[in-house]
Amino acid sequence: MISFKEGTVVRIIESYDEIDWIEIEINGEISKGVNYRSLTGEITIGDSVILNTTAVDLSLGTGGQHFVIHNKKNTHKDIEGSGHIMKLRYTPMQFKCLATEEQDSPYHNHIKDFTSLDKKIFIVGTLHSMLAPISATIKYLRPELKINYIMTDSGALPIQFSKTVKNLKQKGIIDNTITVGHSFGGDFECINIYTGIITAKEVLDSDITIITMGPGIVGTGTKYGFSGIEQGYIVDAINSLGGTSIVVPRISFRDKRNRHTGMSHHSLTILNEIIKTKTNLILPKLDLEKENFIKDQMKNTDIFEKHDISYEDGTCVKNALEHYKLKITTMGRGYDEDKEFFTTLGAVAKGALCYDIRRKDDEK
Repeated sequence: MISFKEGTVVRIIESYDEIDWIEIEINGEISKGVNYRSLTGEITIGDSVILNTTAVDLSLGTGGQHFVIHNKKNTHKDIEGSGHIMKLRYTPMQFKCLATEEQDSPYHNHIKDFTSLDKKIFIVGTLHSMLAPISATIKYLRPELKINYIMTDSGALPIQFSKTVKNLKQKGIIDNTITVGHSFGGDFECINIYTGIITAKEVLDSDITIITMGPGIVGTGTKYGFSGIEQGYIVDAINSLGGTSIVVPRISFRDKRNRHTGMSHHSLTILNEIIKTKTNLILPKLDLEKENFIKDQMKNTDIFEKHDISYEDGTCVKNALEHYKLKITTMGRGYDEDKEFFTTLGAVAKGALCYDIRRKDDEK
C-alpha cells in the first residue's frame, strides 16, 4: 500500500548531488520532504507536487519523511546519456543507467577478463552507521590508502540520501562509490554484488573496500527477518572470488533490547549459520567482564571453529572522528553514549590495516 497527498513546496532547505531537501505545505501543515532530481526533475518554491507520505503515516525512523513522486510542472523528460541497464525495474520509477559490466561501458573488459581478487581487503558491515567510523579510522592511520564504498540495496536505494557519504567524499576519506543491485547514484553502477566487488578491484584498484547497505536497516525482531543478513552471502561472495573478507560485528552494551546486547543476535546468526566460508572476525579489546560476556554468547555456537578471530584496541576511532569533525550516531547514540559500538569499528579498521600490510608483503 502507498499513501500520497498533494502539497506545495514552500522552502528548499538544501540541494546537492541530484537531491533536494525541502519543506512542503500540506493542508496548512508544514512537513519535510525529499526530491530526487534524477527521478522527478528540478523543483522550485511554489511547485505543486504529489508526495509519497507512507513513511510519515507509519511514523518510521530513517525514512520518515515525504518523497516527491511527481512535480506537476515537469510534464516531460527525454532520455539522456548512454546505458541500457534498468534499475527499479518494472516500477513507475524505473530508469536506465550505464552499468560497469555492460558492453557500452569503457570498463566492460575489466569485468569480462577478471580472474581473482588477489586477496584484496573487503570489510562487510550491516549498518550504514558503521561506514564513517571505519573509513575515518583507516584514513586517519594510513592517509595514503585508497578506500572505496559499495552500497547495497538492503536499505535506502538512492546513495544521495546518505549525508554520511556526502561528507566522507568531501573530506577525502572515501574515494569512489559503487551502487549495486537496485541501489543507485554511485560513481559506478553495478548489476550485483559480485560485479560490484570486481569493479572495486579491477576498475578502482582499491586498497580497502567497505560494504554496507544505505541508511535504514529493516528488522522484525525475528532470527532471520532483517536485511543485514546480506552480510553472510556477501562474505561468501568475496571469499569465492579470492578476496580477504572481514566481518564487522554489531556490538553494544547500551542498546535496551536484549537481543542486541553484547554481540547482536544479527551477528551471531550470520557468523554461525549464514556464512558458509571462513572469514576474519575482529573483536575490540574491552574490559574483562564485557569480553567474557561476548565469549559466552559465542560458546554455544560454531563461531570459534568456523572463523579466524583476533582482537584489536579500537579506541583510536575517537581521535579519527574528532580529527575529521564527524558527528556519527547509531540508533541516536554517539561515541560517548555507545563506546563499545564505536570501538568495535575502530578495532575492525586497525585489523584491516594489518591484513593489508600482510597482503602487500606477500606480493613483494
